[in-house]
Amino acid sequence: MADLKKGARITGTQRDKLANDLKKKYEKGASIRSLAESTGRSYGFVHRVLSESGVTLRGRGGATRTKKK
Repeated sequence: MADLKKGARITGTQRDKLANDLKKKYEKGASIRSLAESTGRSYGFVHRVLSESGVTLRGRGGATRTKKK
């Protein structure tokens, strides 16, 4: 992952690359929290970037939920 300074604004191609990296890792099972920690960004930032990238976010706990009958 790119070397990101904490709190630095990320725009343009750098943001696109970060979004692509985050999307790949999230789709392979990484949590938003672990992605935030590994990039030094906030949970909200990672959540927003994933949402902007069109990722279908998992529910809390990462498990697929089913209705009780």
